[in-house]
Amino acid sequence: MNKSITQATQNDKQISKSIKKFFTRFHVSSALKASNAYKKKGVPVMEIFQYLFLLIFSNRSMYMNLITGRNTPDFAKDTVYRFMKMIQINWIRFTTILSARIIRDAIFPLDSEERANVFIIDDSMFERNRSKKAELLAKVYDHAKHKYLFGFRMLTLGWSDGSSFLPVNSILLSTENRKNRINEATEVDKRTVGYKRRKLSLEKGTQAMLTLLDAAKKAAIPAKYVLFDSWFSSPRTLHAVKSMGYDVIGMVKKTPKMFFRYNGEDMPLTSIYNKNKKRRGRSRYLLSVMIDVVTDGEIIPAKVVYVRNSLSYDAMTAHTAVVFTRYMILSLESRESNDNRSLGELFLYFSDEMSDIT
Repeated sequence: MNKSITQATQNDKQISKSIKKFFTRFHVSSALKASNAYKKKGVPVMEIFQYLFLLIFSNRSMYMNLITGRNTPDFAKDTVYRFMKMIQINWIRFTTILSARIIRDAIFPLDSEERANVFIIDDSMFERNRSKKAELLAKVYDHAKHKYLFGFRMLTLGWSDGSSFLPVNSILLSTENRKNRINEATEVDKRTVGYKRRKLSLEKGTQAMLTLLDAAKKAAIPAKYVLFDSWFSSPRTLHAVKSMGYDVIGMVKKTPKMFFRYNGEDMPLTSIYNKNKKRRGRSRYLLSVMIDVVTDGEIIPAKVVYVRNSLSYDAMTAHTAVVFTRYMILSLESRESNDNRSLGELFLYFSDEMSDIT
């Protein structure tokens, strides 16, 4: 029993040491400060954030830490709750700044100039069926389960070089349809980040996506393409992303309501497909044609590839800014533990191999 406790204590210290090294290397404290996460008095924000960050690696909740007396912080649990509810903290900016530093300092120098870096947009269900009093809780349709659930849509922007994946930022989307909102937003000062965050949560996913992309662009995260599935592939969205300086790779809905210009005529994808000769045999690629994406008189040339079995881009997502930061350290340690070009230490106790999306 004593040996087991001693081993657990040693593991806690080893994990804590590695995480502190990560925090120092990428200046997590300054990223928090740049995101308005600071206090003029009382417990430093960095101490609270580091405690929250360590919880998952210690495999215990804050409640169990208080009961067992292990890793007990020097502040009360109410201090943690107040920190989590601070409306002036810009969590989108925080995770964007942190991921930009990791990409710039640890990953980008290892890649060749020919490597095409991409942003990946995806949404997933953030289920909250037991939290009926949650602010902005909504009835959201889950396309995987084909039914309505209580919760939010978790819209996530990620970055990849084809070898590593990093979450960049995210937003919990409620719904613009008042009938499907179970609870309304709490009234907060309209000058605060908290108000803007609530306002963004009520926008359409396509518009919120542009806000996340804009934050990544301002942080100078290197990327050439934006990848997303058919839910975002409207002509207007394609033009908006192109105007930001990115090319798009994505699936497109097979719908008669969406038109593209082909041979001078506007028509849906199904009509374009019917006008062309398909590839014979069991080839995965049935047809490839050049089209124009037209919005408000502006034209973008594009290539449409019809495939036999289409695949969606599934981006790993995280549910909070704290979870995003946890994943960043896992991805980085995995990269530096398995990449022969780096000199990072081998953190076997929490390394996680990244798969190539290309």
